[in-house]
Amino acid sequence: MTALFAGLISGTSADGIDAALVEFDDHGHPSLLTSITHPYPAPLRAHLERAVRAQAFPLAELAVLDAAIADAFGDAADALLTAAGVEAAAVSALGSHGQTLGHYPGGVHGNTLQVGDPNRIAARSGIPVVADFRRADMAVGGQGAPLAPLFHAMVFGSESERRAVLNLGGIANLTILDPGCDISGFDVGPANTLLDGWADRHGHGRYDTGGAFAATGTVDRVLLEELLREPFLAAAPPKSTGREYFNLGWLDVRLGVQHRDPADVQATLAEYTVTTIADALKAYGTGVARVYVCGGGVGNTDLIRRLEARLPMPLASTTELGVDPDFVEAMLFAWLARERINAHSPAGLANVTGAQARAVLGGVWLPPRKL
Repeated sequence: MTALFAGLISGTSADGIDAALVEFDDHGHPSLLTSITHPYPAPLRAHLERAVRAQAFPLAELAVLDAAIADAFGDAADALLTAAGVEAAAVSALGSHGQTLGHYPGGVHGNTLQVGDPNRIAARSGIPVVADFRRADMAVGGQGAPLAPLFHAMVFGSESERRAVLNLGGIANLTILDPGCDISGFDVGPANTLLDGWADRHGHGRYDTGGAFAATGTVDRVLLEELLREPFLAAAPPKSTGREYFNLGWLDVRLGVQHRDPADVQATLAEYTVTTIADALKAYGTGVARVYVCGGGVGNTDLIRRLEARLPMPLASTTELGVDPDFVEAMLFAWLARERINAHSPAGLANVTGAQARAVLGGVWLPPRKL
């Protein structure tokens, strides 16, 4: 018997909410039925940007943001069901990743914070909501991220070919799929987050469309070598990171006071992303036959061109495997919602996040009963 689940996520770029309606067959195989990107209202996005960039953020504003993000996620769920022509009652559950404000996996009290109150999403959508996926993994010693490799293994794995899946989101993460072996996956380093921020700072919009800004510049090899000294790159998996680490403040420290042409910096950031990915594949992807790419960076033609020129194996979109590259992560959270509703602990998590035990991820929030 098939079942419908929805998945919602706003990633590191924080420009809107990706929503996916997914049908699962009796064997748990997913099919994407409908997908949309629901933009954040401009005032909410500005509020969110202030929160992400602030070293300290007032508690009262954080509480307001938690509610406002939840309402936007509820609106996205409504828009998704309208686009699909599906009633809320037909959807078993909605998996909400929320909006990450901070991810700090190190130390005794490693933690992560996603906002978007699931109570409000459940009340607004009328659908049971599964949320707070990362902290159960962190409670048993894991980093809580990346979670995408679990879904990649189920959807993109092959019984005969060693593959890699590269997610070009704000942060690049890599999954190695080896037939008959455990899943391997980890965050590589920045992908879109620095490119977006630098483009925005220099008047090229919230992101570098098609990589056009980067394509006009020349790679600064001295700066590139400085960026490549970042200790996170040399750390062995499991590892995860985010915009709270790789941001324009991090970049400014490495730029120093020397003037550099903005287009050259953008080109260097693109080359930085490509180099870190190539190095990660060299270290952990021996024998990979093909790299399948998903995430927002798929649309950055300059970045893809650089990857194709640098990697020793062919590059392809996940479209070739039947999955829209822009909605892989939204589908992930629909799948995680299904796993939680069925009380399953996703296999392979310990190898990806470093968790010391298998955990059922997420909590369940039911819509309120009308009096």
